Amino acid sequence: MAEPLPPTRPRFPGSGLAKGLAVTLRTMTKRTVTEQYPDVQPDLPPRTRGVIGLFEENCTVCMLCARECPDWCIYIDSHKETVPAAAPGGRERSRNVLDRFAIDFSLCMYCGICIEVCPFDALFWSPEFEYAETDIRELTHERDKLREWMWTVPAPPALDPGAEEPKEIAAAHKTAEKLAAAQAAQAAQVTPAAQAAQEESSEPTAQAGPTAQVTPPEPPVQGEPPTPAEPSTVPTPADGPTPAEPPAPPTPADPPTPPTPAEPPTPPLPPTPADPPASAERPTPPTPADPPTPADPPEPPAKPEPPESPKPPEAEGGAS
Repeated sequence: MAEPLPPTRPRFPGSGLAKGLAVTLRTMTKRTVTEQYPDVQPDLPPRTRGVIGLFEENCTVCMLCARECPDWCIYIDSHKETVPAAAPGGRERSRNVLDRFAIDFSLCMYCGICIEVCPFDALFWSPEFEYAETDIRELTHERDKLREWMWTVPAPPALDPGAEEPKEIAAAHKTAEKLAAAQAAQAAQVTPAAQAAQEESSEPTAQAGPTAQVTPPEPPVQGEPPTPAEPSTVPTPADGPTPAEPPAPPTPADPPTPPTPAEPPTPPLPPTPADPPASAERPTPPTPADPPTPADPPEPPAKPEPPESPKPPEAEGGAS
């Protein structure tokens, strides 16, 4: 047999309204916690699922993210390239090159499976959520847009003090050490060659003559202009590095000679009276110039002599 229900308290009319007003009065006296978005940005946790960012350098086009996506909203295109052998005698290799990586956020349900299955850490969550568009086609983000979201991805949390170093950081340190060792070996190979070239260039100079001693220039005497010091000759090694002789200690300069007091200026002599001017001779008046001699008249031209009259020819057998 079922137990009887407990008796209910009688309800007074208007009791529910009074309880509601009591809640309103309690909240009216408290400080409001409403954030005035978008003037005040919300403080989101670092693992907020806002948008997905792509780190293209880590992508190997394995297609795992596109295969595991339940909404089929990831589009990937690629092609293969042949990589030549790194060492002589090796074989060529082929690799996948990424051509397109796009995510349609109008279909994405933000499950995060693509990020979890990626074996090379190429996809990351970003807390950014302000990417609404008026056109649904603009919600398909290509790889350039997905790479821009990588700058908003927060840094990963710090590891525990006894945790193992991540594989990525260890590989980066190993690569840096190899690069430093290669550079050191290259520098060690270049140094002997540079030393040999330097020795060859120093041999002709060593045969030029003995080493010259460098003498410091003497300090100039006070009152005289300083004489320019002659260029010092650099000692050249003859048959190898010869220890340079220590320079001679500088000779202490003589104390400056005190300037000789200038002699007082000699007073100028009084002017000597000038001799009285001699009696000036009366100037000779100028002689009038002779009048010009008239030119001789030109001689008349000579009269031509009359031509001689031809003589009559004598008759042959003249009169006897």
